[in-house]
Amino acid sequence: MKCPACSHLEDKVVDSRTTKEGEAIRRRRECLKCGKRYTTYEYIERAPLMVMKKDGRREAYDREKLLTGLIKACEKRPVSRVQLERMVEDVESATFGKFKNEVQSDELGREIIDRLQALDEVAYVRFASVYRQFKDINEFMAEIKGILVDKDKKKTAISDKK
Repeated sequence: MKCPACSHLEDKVVDSRTTKEGEAIRRRRECLKCGKRYTTYEYIERAPLMVMKKDGRREAYDREKLLTGLIKACEKRPVSRVQLERMVEDVESATFGKFKNEVQSDELGREIIDRLQALDEVAYVRFASVYRQFKDINEFMAEIKGILVDKDKKKTAISDKK
């Protein structure tokens, strides 16, 4: 494993554990040259899942691309990378379980949108603005109004239970 700090190729594993879902092994490593610690994840290699884009193109599913988009959406929000990695694992479990070779990008997007809205509403709006490609401010405002209506419904339901 190459150290992200100094690019040295030798390290030692300090800690290993499986993720909660058992889908990966998390390894804490320490570079033998500079002493920097970093984390790696080991996943089962599956046959590549192809993603069918809206314009008809197909591309191989890329976990890092998905995670990068989520990190951008959650920038300066109280959402940890660990939470995002768990979300990606959940989405992969749900998606890889349903589809054998190919998944529509819309299906993948819905899996993410649903989980992100429950995690952080601001990050959800950021992600949705890219994913849904709002054409103008009115579409954007309609999405925000929908969130506010859902929030009011939840508050009313909680008040009614008391």
